[in-house]
Amino acid sequence: MNIVSFAESLAVKGVYHFTVKEAAVELRSSLVAVRAAIRRLRVKGRLATPLRGFHLIVPPEYRAIGCLPADQFVPQLMSHLGLKYYAGLLTAAALHGAAHHAPMAFQVVTAENRPGLRCGRVRVEFVARSNAAEIPTVSINTPRGVLLVSSPDATAFDLIGYPGHAGGLSNVTTVLAELVPLLDLGRLLAETAHSPLPWTQRLGYLLELVEGIDLAAPLADFVGARAREYVPLKPGKTVLDARRNKRWRLLINEPIEPDR
Repeated sequence: MNIVSFAESLAVKGVYHFTVKEAAVELRSSLVAVRAAIRRLRVKGRLATPLRGFHLIVPPEYRAIGCLPADQFVPQLMSHLGLKYYAGLLTAAALHGAAHHAPMAFQVVTAENRPGLRCGRVRVEFVARSNAAEIPTVSINTPRGVLLVSSPDATAFDLIGYPGHAGGLSNVTTVLAELVPLLDLGRLLAETAHSPLPWTQRLGYLLELVEGIDLAAPLADFVGARAREYVPLKPGKTVLDARRNKRWRLLINEPIEPDR
C-alpha cells in the first residue's frame, strides 16, 4: 500500500482525515517518508493540511478551493485536538439562515485562545469563551459528519458579547433582526446565566431596535432587578456626552445603523 491507496481506502469508508502517525503505521513506513509522500500529494491538490500533522483528503469537487469546506473538517480537527467547540457568531447565524452577508471566515468558539488557520481558500477563526462547553448547541449534519452549532439564542448573546468578531454593533443589529423569529423567550432568559449582565443589557436594547419587543420585555425585568451601574453600549469607547438609557442602564455611545 502507498499513500494514494491509503487515502483512497479511507475515502471509501467516508473518512477524509488522517494523521502522519496513522499513515506511517498503515504504510509501515517512517515518518520522514510519509511526510515526503504527503507533500507530493499536496502539490497535486489531493491532500491539504490545515494543521501540522493533520491532513485532509480533498475530493475533486473541492480542489479548486484547496481544502474541504470548514464545516466538513472542523469537528474532526477539534476532536483530534481534544477540545470542546461550537460553530458560533456569524457562522452560526448563517447556518440558522440569518446571515445578511456571507461571513469571511468560519468562526469557531472554544475555551482556549488559538491562532486562526488557513487551508487553501478556507479560513477558520477561533474565538475564546471560557465557558464554551456550557453553551447550548444544536447538531447539523454535514457530508462528513455532525457539526455542533450554537443555538439561535446562544448565538444572539455571542454576537453581543463579541461585536468585534461580528462586524460591529450595527451589523450585529442587522443579524439580530433576522434571528428574532428563531429566538425563544424561555431559552433567551436561560442564556442570561451563561453571560455577563452587560451582555443582557446590550442585547435587550438592540432587540427593541429590531422590533423584538416581546423578547426584550422580560430581559428588561431581569436587568432592572440586577443592574446597578450604567455600562457603555460599545465597550472601550468613550462615554463622554453619551445619552443615558434608564431602562437598560446603558450609556449610548455608539450610533446603530443596521442594513435594511
